[in-house]
Amino acid sequence: MSLHGTIVSGFGGQGVMLIGQILSYAAMVEGKNVTWLPSYGPEMRGGTANCMVVIDEEAVGSPIIDKPTEVIAMNIPSLIKFEEELEKDGMMILNSSVIDKEPQRRDIKVIKIDANKIADEIGNLKVANMVVLGAYIEATKIITLDSVQKALEKKLTESKAKLVQINIEAIKRGMQVAKEQL
Repeated sequence: MSLHGTIVSGFGGQGVMLIGQILSYAAMVEGKNVTWLPSYGPEMRGGTANCMVVIDEEAVGSPIIDKPTEVIAMNIPSLIKFEEELEKDGMMILNSSVIDKEPQRRDIKVIKIDANKIADEIGNLKVANMVVLGAYIEATKIITLDSVQKALEKKLTESKAKLVQINIEAIKRGMQVAKEQL
């Protein structure tokens, strides 16, 4: 595995920080080196938020990503902001429920996931972020579903423990949709 620098971005309240945290913890479960760096806009809910996750077998020198290998964009401002920064032959995963705009670049791989629709079908719109995480897992193979489940169990405790299964279902649906596009 080579270095993976991922930017997860969207509006506050779309669960982008949770995607980054779960991704980071799952990588640690697998013994990988990882950094997670959150960045919030002026207002948390409704403002833009993003996080940078760096995963590598080697020690990670910096949590800052100049040229991400992957971008998860949950909204149009995130697509616009991070498309140009994505490295050549990088991958952009788009929440097509919210993003109705096409990326301009032709030298990147684009995966479109109708995350809100899938989350609604599952029965909880709040798991749209996990649908997109599932697409990322399938497309990159950086971490395993088993590690992600362990990360969810670590993060979702007490009253939220009952949400682990619906999150796993959302991840599996995202993986399925991504597999069809790869």
